[in-house]
Amino acid sequence: MADQEQLKINSSVQQNVSLAGRAEFVRLNINNGILYAVTHKSRFSGEECIMEYRMLGRSGVLVSPLCLGTMNFGGSTNEEDSFAIMQKAVEGGINFFDTANVYTKGESERITGKFLKENNLRERIVLATKVFSRVGELPNEGGGTRYHIIKACEDSLQRLQTDHIDLYQLHRPPLTHPQDETLRAFDDLIRAGKVRYIGCSTHPAWMVLEALSISEHYGLNRYISEQPPYNLLDRRIENELVPLCQKYGLAILPWSPLAMGILAGRYTQPGTFPEDSRAHLWDSSLVKARITQRGIEVGRAVSKMAQERGFTASQFSLLWTKDQPGVTAPIIGPRTLAHLEDALGIMDKTLNEADRPLFDELVHPGTAVADFHNSNDWMKARIIS
Repeated sequence: MADQEQLKINSSVQQNVSLAGRAEFVRLNINNGILYAVTHKSRFSGEECIMEYRMLGRSGVLVSPLCLGTMNFGGSTNEEDSFAIMQKAVEGGINFFDTANVYTKGESERITGKFLKENNLRERIVLATKVFSRVGELPNEGGGTRYHIIKACEDSLQRLQTDHIDLYQLHRPPLTHPQDETLRAFDDLIRAGKVRYIGCSTHPAWMVLEALSISEHYGLNRYISEQPPYNLLDRRIENELVPLCQKYGLAILPWSPLAMGILAGRYTQPGTFPEDSRAHLWDSSLVKARITQRGIEVGRAVSKMAQERGFTASQFSLLWTKDQPGVTAPIIGPRTLAHLEDALGIMDKTLNEADRPLFDELVHPGTAVADFHNSNDWMKARIIS
């Protein structure tokens, strides 16, 4: 990160605040929506460091430039290892956790909530979860209806051992009913004090704008974030979604910023999957279809660029996503402590502007060489090679 004197500061304010309960006296330098905590003291190690925090959309809430995703917790990552990952994340300055009610059949939420409660960290973490995906066999145990959302929220609160969710997100767009059904349910949860803010995930740009219009028309609480698939291999959100979010003040929280490990050099050819890779561990044709020859070739090129700059391939790819225009915090989903430690290495780094054209030469802005939108029903274009 650049020194304070090198920043082009628009304004500066001294505050006695607590960022995720970990920074005592900090100076917040407001620069184009990014706030830099100049002094930051680790709760676990006691060491001081410089930490960057970013605005979560228009909310004014400050979050770390990386968000800890907990999809693996309770599945390929057991509870003990999950606790170690969360502790290291907090120690490293992450104050933003993301989970979902469907992850490992609720175990991810349970483990996350247990860790926060046992370590008295709940009020120091911006906690996000999601609702939509089917969680049972009954007809109404899924979707964006009021019927499902209200019940799912109560279940998530119980598993998370908390009385409120900071960011409640609709996991996929509701294609079978009007959006006002969903937004009114979300608004009621906010007014009841069970949810602080709402967001959406993997929505087409037109539905995000429609949701904002509905909220404005009916005086409902509006979305403050969108969580799309975004990485160097699939840049299609740059065409419409990114400009929309920038104009209307929505945080962008990319999922799969490492392209499922392709950009970390995990795969050597399509159809051949390492035993500990997601493509091998998950019995999903959609996941396997994302691994393309061109994607693997781009990953190799990124790895070469990374080595020349003193990064790992995964660090350099994550740094690119973190510092793309409009991005608030990529969601990292470490399966091991080593994966997390690798990601933490770029928390205080900034992408060199001279490197951006090199990434653009590999994958042209707005295009894709691998299909990370294949888990939704609205994207018609498919990347097949």
